Amino acid sequence: MLLSALVALAVPPVAAAPQTAPSDAVAADWRAIPADELLVMRLADGGEVVIRLAPRYAPRHVGNIRTLARDHWWDGKSVYRVQDGYVTQWGDVTEKAPLPAGVADDLPPEYDWSAAPLSLSLSRGDPYARVTGFSADGWPLAGDGVRQWLPHCYGMVGVARDLAPSTGSGAELYTVIGHAPRHLDRNIALIGRVIDGMDHLSALPRGTGEMGFYGEEQTPTGIVSVRLASDMPESERPRFQYRATDNPRFAAYVAERENRQPPFFTVPADGADICNVPAPVRKTPDQ
Repeated sequence: MLLSALVALAVPPVAAAPQTAPSDAVAADWRAIPADELLVMRLADGGEVVIRLAPRYAPRHVGNIRTLARDHWWDGKSVYRVQDGYVTQWGDVTEKAPLPAGVADDLPPEYDWSAAPLSLSLSRGDPYARVTGFSADGWPLAGDGVRQWLPHCYGMVGVARDLAPSTGSGAELYTVIGHAPRHLDRNIALIGRVIDGMDHLSALPRGTGEMGFYGEEQTPTGIVSVRLASDMPESERPRFQYRATDNPRFAAYVAERENRQPPFFTVPADGADICNVPAPVRKTPDQ
């Protein structure tokens, strides 16, 4: 009897799921992503990758990227770095290709900005940010109450750069393929997120060189083209929607991620890393 009582005291009770609205999205929760915010990369192995750009948060870098795409600068370039558990990077491996007119390589750092109200905040912060949550249009955000920034979650796309004060032009890009390297937050400009075709970047052979760069014996994956969806023929444009976060259904979705329940979970975390609450995106139905 005494042993049973001690065991009962040692095992904390499983927290009950908070009573919330249904977490399933309704049709009105899905909003179209503008065509000029979709960057479509076609690879030589047949893969297609779609990136949602974030012009609201990195306007100068995204402006460069749009110019690079319209100039067809990435055509014939390659994916030349795949570092296991970290990033996949692409662009001009020679670093000698001239940039198009109008593409600046001395941009101001677009790493953070003055904090703005979140559409929804997570119940607690993390070691990298006092406050985390979402914008109304589905971007994960982190902050300290004064400044705010995009976090380095899986699939986020950043601008490769040299040592500071370099901020990168946007010609060399990478995406996170491993555990979220949040130590990069506020040190590199994040310009978007891969929303489709991530497997074509995460499943590539790992580079044998230092930091995952491809060795001389390896063949990088070629890039056939990179285009803004808005510059593609209507019949070829991909169409995607993001899930709005400013409604009780999304709040319920977040609550479920923060409070995993039995029968599988026996010890709920009562919270979640912002990178473990992916903001849903989907192809526009009937496309």
